[in-house]
Amino acid sequence: MILLVISIILSITAGLVLGYFIAKGQIEKVLRKKGEDAKSIVERAKKEAEEIVSRAKRDAENIAKREREKVDIQYAKARRDLERFKKELQDKEYQVERKAELILRKEEELKIREKEISEKERVLKAKMEKVDQVLNEGIRRLEEISGMTREQAKKELMRSIETEARLEGAQLIHRIREEAKQNAHKEATKIIITAMQRLASQVSSESSVTVIPLSSDEMKGRIIGREGRNIRTFESLTGVEVIVDDTPGAVILSSFDPERREIARIAMERLIADGRIHPARIEEVVKRTEEEFHEYIRIIGEETILELGLRGMHPELLRYIGKLKFRTSFGQNLLLHSKEVAQLAGIIAGELDLEVEIAKRAALLHDIGKVADPSYEGPHALVGAQIAKRYGESDLVANAIASHHEDVEPISPYGPLVAAADAISGSRPGARRETVEAYIKRIEKLEEIASSFDGVEKAYALQAGRELRIMVQAERISDAEAFELSRMIAKKIEEELKFPGQIKVTVIREVRAISYAR
Repeated sequence: MILLVISIILSITAGLVLGYFIAKGQIEKVLRKKGEDAKSIVERAKKEAEEIVSRAKRDAENIAKREREKVDIQYAKARRDLERFKKELQDKEYQVERKAELILRKEEELKIREKEISEKERVLKAKMEKVDQVLNEGIRRLEEISGMTREQAKKELMRSIETEARLEGAQLIHRIREEAKQNAHKEATKIIITAMQRLASQVSSESSVTVIPLSSDEMKGRIIGREGRNIRTFESLTGVEVIVDDTPGAVILSSFDPERREIARIAMERLIADGRIHPARIEEVVKRTEEEFHEYIRIIGEETILELGLRGMHPELLRYIGKLKFRTSFGQNLLLHSKEVAQLAGIIAGELDLEVEIAKRAALLHDIGKVADPSYEGPHALVGAQIAKRYGESDLVANAIASHHEDVEPISPYGPLVAAADAISGSRPGARRETVEAYIKRIEKLEEIASSFDGVEKAYALQAGRELRIMVQAERISDAEAFELSRMIAKKIEEELKFPGQIKVTVIREVRAISYAR
């Protein structure tokens, strides 16, 4: 048993020793192989390091070369800049030296001038003393010659000063008035709006209603209809108020739009003549009447341009011309007024060798802004110019329309020409609901008021009483007093006369110097 154990131990020991030597051999073999691999790696690393060092040297040499070239270029530029700076510095030094020399010469000249001025002051002082002596002697002799004492001369001087003060006061009033004009627009607008609100109803009632005659009062009930359905339908379709009251044999149509009122008038007369009055019939008649009315106003436009010998006008402009027939201004029918202005403008253009057709077109269209749609805003002259330009009229025509009330500057003679024709048409006697007798009395009263002022030599009422031209005596009225005189005359006219629009008061002071050679 012991031997068996000893043999096993020996066997194990022998196996361990043999395994050790075998493992050692394998490890040494592996180590040799690893050493060889490491050696080859080191050799390759050395070669790669040598190549890297070689490339780095070449790169460093190239970089150094480029940097040297850059430094050389910068050095050359810096040297050129330095040379230019040195040259500029030399030029400035030369200029400074020149200026210094000029300053020295100026100082010498100033010293000489100071001496001359001092000498002149001394001479002037001596002359002033002599003048004072002569003046005192002259005053004494004047008192002896004129027989006036110093107090009397002072009073005369005060009168002269008072006259000058009056003149300065008139000039001051004129300046204050001009400043007030500049600041018065806002207040004037407020006053005008207030006046319009107070007087609108009584002034516009004449031109805002139409009376429809009835064959019998029984027709009023049919117009009203059951529970008022007929009258409500008619009002909603036409936009016109129907007034059915105790007026015998008539109903009243009320509207501030003359076109709507005209459509309502025609429709109402047709319904009354037909006798069938109910909502469906009312709607049918009103619709047909509107279509016929729009065609009617276009036909009016065509007839108007044919009458004036014009051609080639846009259909929309013909519609605006036709609408003029149903509008008035200062009691004048706008279509008749526009035709009259066009005829006058054509005559004037012919006399001035201008294009008659351009003058007539501008004059005929000059008031279409008054019948424009509410979407347009601004003075009617500018609105009319926009409409004319929009529908193909030339720049000359559009500008003549825009400038006929001086809202813009005219670019041709047609603007002043249309303005002149418009003024002639509007200012002639009888044009704006004024009888010849009233017109003559107003003209005479204007001239009488102007002639009542002291210093007025002659007074003339021009442009149908819209301008008063006054000639004054130049020796009695100064320029500044002329402004005050025009203001006083205008104020007296406002107090004593009632007139439409405005009256321009022009005071003319003329000085004539006349000599005779013999």
